[in-house]
Amino acid sequence: MSEPSLWQHADFLKLWVGQTVSRLGSVVTRTALPLVALLVLGAGPFELAFLVIAQSLSVLLVGLVAGAWVDRLRRRPILIASDVARAALLFTVPLAQALGALRMEQLYAVAFLAGCLDVVFSAAYPAYVPSLIGVDRVVEGNSKLATSSAIAEVGGPGLAGALVQIISAPFAILVDALSYLVSALSVALIRTPEPARPAREATSRVIGEIAEGLRVVRGHKVVFPLAARSIIAHVSGAFYGVLYSLYLLNELHLDPFLLGIVISAGGVGSLVGSVFASRVVRAIGIGPAIVWMAAGASAIGILTPLAQGPVALATIMVFLPQLIGDGLQTIGGVAEISLVQGLVPDRILGRTNATLEVISHGVGFPIGALIAAFIAEQIGVRGAIAVGWAGMAASLLFLVFSPVPRVRTAAEYVATEAVISS
Repeated sequence: MSEPSLWQHADFLKLWVGQTVSRLGSVVTRTALPLVALLVLGAGPFELAFLVIAQSLSVLLVGLVAGAWVDRLRRRPILIASDVARAALLFTVPLAQALGALRMEQLYAVAFLAGCLDVVFSAAYPAYVPSLIGVDRVVEGNSKLATSSAIAEVGGPGLAGALVQIISAPFAILVDALSYLVSALSVALIRTPEPARPAREATSRVIGEIAEGLRVVRGHKVVFPLAARSIIAHVSGAFYGVLYSLYLLNELHLDPFLLGIVISAGGVGSLVGSVFASRVVRAIGIGPAIVWMAAGASAIGILTPLAQGPVALATIMVFLPQLIGDGLQTIGGVAEISLVQGLVPDRILGRTNATLEVISHGVGFPIGALIAAFIAEQIGVRGAIAVGWAGMAASLLFLVFSPVPRVRTAAEYVATEAVISS
């Protein structure tokens, strides 16, 4: 008899509802914070760039330490504390605006500190989920949690725009602060006890624990190819992050309305992908799902640098990669995080998650952003977008020439490796 759906798991539902509200609020802040700088404080390009740098520095400077900390302590209290701290931090923005004391320096500090708390939460969150629902159900759980992100991406930008229009950008951020309190309350209401953390050596130091996390990623036959691919993919993905709107507006001559439709299509695709993720993984296996979804997204993605012609045709050529490609990437992302959760022991899962986050968002994305700007200056925005697509496609080689395509389930792979090593 099959287990009941996680929609019937009361504690998982609490987590899911809290994360859906929180992520919706986060999209609001992602949209509103630059608008605070731009519309309220008159920021220019350099000030906006410093906001991005502040967020990236938080991942780079705090990520590995956060992973070691998460593996020392119970994860649930860390999630609650991170949410409460983020709520308090974001509340300072509308408060300062109300007092007439808001400055760019405060926005830099908020961006950096909120980024630090995001890193801690991101290290603890995927490490906590298996202890809540069991390792054997992480694919279903991650699929449903991916739905939270997709819902936020579909509805968040429109909500942010409306809030900025109605109550102004600084006070729109108050919505995100409240969403973190909802998330903290939802996690606090979970009744499933979290297992105690295993005892560690009294003499172990954080630097040694960080090094152990790095060694696990570097030495693992499956996790290392995923990490290597992630670096190249995030360097290449930064080309889109920096140049995509510019490309659609200036090169393809889409108007802002069509730009919004195209970008929203990615959220719709992710929502559909999150619904089908667990079924795809069960049907073809977790490793093949990672490889084939990435390959499919890359194949449809070639339409983006090739887009041209009348505005209607160009819009369709960039719309389809957003809709279909983001859906496929969501399925692959659910499979990837589930595979890591199934392969890496709980004792070191926080450090592994943090290491993967640091090398992708803390290293790969900022480097990619700088390279993208340089290449765009040399060969134009369309050429740089093409280079970004080529890098994403080439990153697949790390997966193809690895054990990943042969991994049907994490449990089978672990059992096979145990037999081989015995």
